[in-house]
Amino acid sequence: MSLQTETLQATPPTSTFEKLEEKQEFNWRQCWYPVTFVKDLPADRPHGFSLYDEPLVLFKDKDGQLICLADRCPHRTAKLSEGQIIDGKIECLYHGWQFGSDGECLHIPQLPTDAKIPVNACVPSFKVVERQGMIWVWAGEKETAVDEIIPILPDLDKSGFVCADFILDLPYDQTYLVENVIDPAHVAISHNGTRGGGNRKNAQPLEMEVLENSVQGVKGRWRGANKSNEAWKYIDFVAPSLVLNTAYIEKKDWTFGLALYSIPLGKGRCRLLARGYRNFMTWGVKLRPRWLDHLNTNKILEQDLPLIAGQQAEIERLGRSLKELYLPLKTSDTLVIEFRKWLDKFGSSLPFYQGYSTFKNVENDELNSKPILLDRFSRHTLICSSCNRAYQVTNRIKQSCVGVAIALFAIAILADDSRIKIAAISVSIAAIVISVMAHTLKTHFEHSYTRH
Repeated sequence: MSLQTETLQATPPTSTFEKLEEKQEFNWRQCWYPVTFVKDLPADRPHGFSLYDEPLVLFKDKDGQLICLADRCPHRTAKLSEGQIIDGKIECLYHGWQFGSDGECLHIPQLPTDAKIPVNACVPSFKVVERQGMIWVWAGEKETAVDEIIPILPDLDKSGFVCADFILDLPYDQTYLVENVIDPAHVAISHNGTRGGGNRKNAQPLEMEVLENSVQGVKGRWRGANKSNEAWKYIDFVAPSLVLNTAYIEKKDWTFGLALYSIPLGKGRCRLLARGYRNFMTWGVKLRPRWLDHLNTNKILEQDLPLIAGQQAEIERLGRSLKELYLPLKTSDTLVIEFRKWLDKFGSSLPFYQGYSTFKNVENDELNSKPILLDRFSRHTLICSSCNRAYQVTNRIKQSCVGVAIALFAIAILADDSRIKIAAISVSIAAIVISVMAHTLKTHFEHSYTRH
């Protein structure tokens, strides 16, 4: 699905904000965070991730229930995510300690059979749930979890809607990702000429309005200033993990949404879980392979990636507030600045953040260091089940065709019959062509897009 909604008349969503409780202060521990799509969770091994640099591990027990534990064995602090699942229990591969659904230690191979397992040989556990095909973790105590505030998409519970999901790890803080996707002004330039992207000819002043700024997030709308009576487009930041775009054509009862969820993996790392959904022209979403969509979506996001990573590195190097460094325009940056001001007002509980006038724990330990931009394979293919399968199949096709080509060339050399020689050489050449095509496709799962 396209990352843009330029051709649709938009209407503001209301249900997401209305479901959240009014709170006086923002506490990041009292929130749900998206981890991965259910379809991308490994079936037979642990899934390690982090939340503000706190390592966690996700897996399923023998009954298929989701379990989330601290990713740290209490024995010698080895990572449980490097272990394995045995009969629904997670086993540390260092010494074989096994843990159950509540983090309790169930087996220690080195203990005598008559010895009791130490009471403190347990792992902290977190509440985890599945909603609309996504896995969510509650950052605080299990007893404080409020399921009703998970920012689900009401339209997905209606008939006739389809969705396309995409997951990507990014080498910069979550706040820079939110700033990027809440900024419509950059699309025409940064994504010029990309399918589903923008066109430089559409770069123009924008009318932008902030409709709400509360502890729940920021609601805004925008439209191009060069066209009279253009419909407003709406963007919501629902704290702490969602930027939501919705559009609606009333006459046709068409709805389009782009939900950009994210989780702060840690300092300089975040994960994007993008979900486009609609109730019109659904055949394309149903028929087109997920991995094929991802090739273009990766390209769009990689056009911004080095710019944002470089932006964060320079801001950290200078060590000054954005109010001092930015030169914002009302006709392009209103929503970006409002989001940063939201962090000024409500970000004090966060482990680190970069607001507009204030910031916390954002210093870069290595000044002038070049940002590490991981390859597409590390950022996406490894954590996307669809692209991982396509990559493995493509690699096997490439290797098989090379083997076939070599064998057929050998047959052609040894054969006395000219017809056999010609046939063997012809099929061998075809195998080489297929192998080259497979190799070319394989590289799209490995390497990032570059402009030059």
